[in-house]
Amino acid sequence: MTGPRVVIIGAGVVGAALADELSAAGWTDVTVVDQGPLPATGGSSSHAPGLVFQTNPSKTMTELARYTVEKLSSLDVGGQSCFLQIGGLEVATTPERLAELHRRHGWVTSWGVEARVVGPEECVALHPLLDRARVLGGLFVPTDGLAKAVLAVEAQTRRAAERGVRFLERHEVLAVTQDDGRVTGVVTDRGGELAADVVVCCAGIWGPRVARMAGMELPLTPLAHQLAWTGPVPALAGQTAEAVRPILRHQDAGLYYRDHHDRIGIGSYGHRPMPVAADDIAAFDETDGMPSVLAFTEGDFAGAWTETRSLLPVTRDAKVEEGINGLFSFTTDGMPLLGESSQVKGFWVAEAVWVTHSAGVGRAMAEWLVDGHCSSFDLHECDVNRFEPHQLAPDYVLARGCRNFAEVYDIIHPLQPAGAPRPIRTSAFHPRQEELGAFFLEANGWERPQWYESNTALLEGRSIPAPNDWAARYWSPVVGAEAQATRETVALYDMTALKRLEVTGRGAAAFLQRLTTGNVDKSVGSVTYTLLLDHDGGIRSDITVARLGRDLFQVGVNGNLDLDLLTRRLPADGTVAVRDITAGTCCVGLWGPLAREVLQPLADTDFSDQGLKYFRAKRAHIGAVPVTAMRLSYVGELGWELYTTADLGLKLWDTLLAAARPLGGVPAGRGAFNSLRLEKGYRSFGTDMTFEHDPYEAGLAFAVKEDKDDFTGKTALARRREQVRRRLTCLTVDDPGDVVMGKEPVYDGDRPVGYVTSAAYGYTIGKGIAYAWLPAELSEPGRALDIGYFDRRVAARVAAEPLFDPAMSRLRG
Repeated sequence: MTGPRVVIIGAGVVGAALADELSAAGWTDVTVVDQGPLPATGGSSSHAPGLVFQTNPSKTMTELARYTVEKLSSLDVGGQSCFLQIGGLEVATTPERLAELHRRHGWVTSWGVEARVVGPEECVALHPLLDRARVLGGLFVPTDGLAKAVLAVEAQTRRAAERGVRFLERHEVLAVTQDDGRVTGVVTDRGGELAADVVVCCAGIWGPRVARMAGMELPLTPLAHQLAWTGPVPALAGQTAEAVRPILRHQDAGLYYRDHHDRIGIGSYGHRPMPVAADDIAAFDETDGMPSVLAFTEGDFAGAWTETRSLLPVTRDAKVEEGINGLFSFTTDGMPLLGESSQVKGFWVAEAVWVTHSAGVGRAMAEWLVDGHCSSFDLHECDVNRFEPHQLAPDYVLARGCRNFAEVYDIIHPLQPAGAPRPIRTSAFHPRQEELGAFFLEANGWERPQWYESNTALLEGRSIPAPNDWAARYWSPVVGAEAQATRETVALYDMTALKRLEVTGRGAAAFLQRLTTGNVDKSVGSVTYTLLLDHDGGIRSDITVARLGRDLFQVGVNGNLDLDLLTRRLPADGTVAVRDITAGTCCVGLWGPLAREVLQPLADTDFSDQGLKYFRAKRAHIGAVPVTAMRLSYVGELGWELYTTADLGLKLWDTLLAAARPLGGVPAGRGAFNSLRLEKGYRSFGTDMTFEHDPYEAGLAFAVKEDKDDFTGKTALARRREQVRRRLTCLTVDDPGDVVMGKEPVYDGDRPVGYVTSAAYGYTIGKGIAYAWLPAELSEPGRALDIGYFDRRVAARVAAEPLFDPAMSRLRG
């Protein structure tokens, strides 16, 4: 098979990897165009220093890097290897960084890569140029090393060419052509059109410019990053091998190092952000050298050189002989941009990908294109359609890109907000929340209360255990008091940040029925918790579908990827429409044993157990406010989600809180919400389960109606049901000071066997809670395990779930 006609724009490490992987999968009608000469085309790949550190808080990014290491290690050009596996060493010069290296060791262990934390003596043994007095310890990954980017391009383009792929160097793309919303080809400066059914933009720092030709805005900022080379270092005289010491990172100072015979390469992120607009980057033929290489600014490197001579004393006898300000791609959230345009079918991007992840991305994109989904990697964090509209605004893209550059080596807490520009999105309740002393964190641009200082009085008479210092950041004992108050009386939760879609039309019921695992074609007023699956049976999202009319559904989803999925699968006959209604609406979660006592006196309709049963919805008035009330709860208590339009939100909040106060009711934040939902065993998509997991593994088999007519993923799911080898498992921890945060490794003895997803302290049950992916045979209740937390082990035990109210009596009260 030759596959469809494909044009890949860009022959750097990503374009070359994609051409190789596509042709290996049988798609050979592929043309790769680049404005520069092969194999050094003038983009970031041509000057990249090639350091491959696999450790990353993202499981996906580590797996993409691991595949890159494995593939490039197997490639050579004329006997010269494309990868020098000399290991990677990150060193700590402060106690805070040493603790962070233990946390990073936890990540890489969770993701299945061999690593160890080493003491200062072993650091110096591994890298003798280090000043022993400066180093407190290090993280060593033996399989890290140096990728030879230009060689990797040459090796992969040769393999692809042997299979029939055509490479056109010195062809600058001037336009992406399309017809009726579908790509038809590209036009280059050599004249004529290269016809295509699929166009993939792998243009790197030029990516925004090329994507704009297809009407697509990429949240990508090219930034200059300094790389310098010393002259000969006397202590290295006679070193004939290119590199003999591990690649080295000194993240406390934003620095990295690599050998190059008797010289040392020094990379610095410690300077000011230096963004460059993609439209201002020269074409290859407009410069004397590489377009991605800007003039070195010595003043920006002064601090890096001073620190280098301190950490590596042998450099005191050397000089900086040359340097560049090399352009690399940064995004608003630090993740790549992969996937198909939502506006132009057949136009794909693989952007903001560094050498570290390049071969893995090539494999992922090839699978996605050929099979319709990626089976090797979970790409939900990388999908280019994940962004909200405000996240594509130029000012936002620039500010967040520059911030990510400045923080690239910083110690980032899991709850740490991304910073300016804030605030961007505020719910209708925001003025009152500010008055109540809300501590806000950000969720998809929304300001969302984590707790309320106004609830400090709740602490009286309560003993709220404090977590360890790391878990206590962005935390207050008020979180625990709000959680307990929800179980005791009633609380108001701002649920506005959760995305809401309206699905309408005479084909709406059939459309949703085909897409979901549950039965949503039920009576008006029904609410269904159900799943969206991929064709391979993997979970794309968990959603709630409320039927508010014969042809009207409100769908609660997890983010923009769900909107993108539903929109792509709309029938061509126009019988279904999907609309995002989030911005024009708001939602209060009114939950707790006294919730009915608050709501019923305010309402013009019956909210008794028979008047509105569990998982049912209806229209009502709460005081003067029209609402859509849904009887469901993500904290495991009696209550409702109450939706109204944004203009009436403040009136709804005031009405409910005024009625709740005499009963001891309070507003409560996300900290309490997370604790309560874990006590009840409720999953969170993107954290507890992702594209790589299926419903049977994730404990969501109840959401699959196996006797239902065909739905997306049903055939694959039937096969997966018989092959459950891992399970999302509930663990409890007795010591309240041992609260973990997520992504930590789980051990059975000395053997790492899984990793934590969500975690919190359960203020009702009096134990720490950690959900974790474990082998199925280890998921039996009572099993003793350990969680790796920084430099120690936390004793944990598998528990039956849910931990709170297994009989569901409180929800159905």
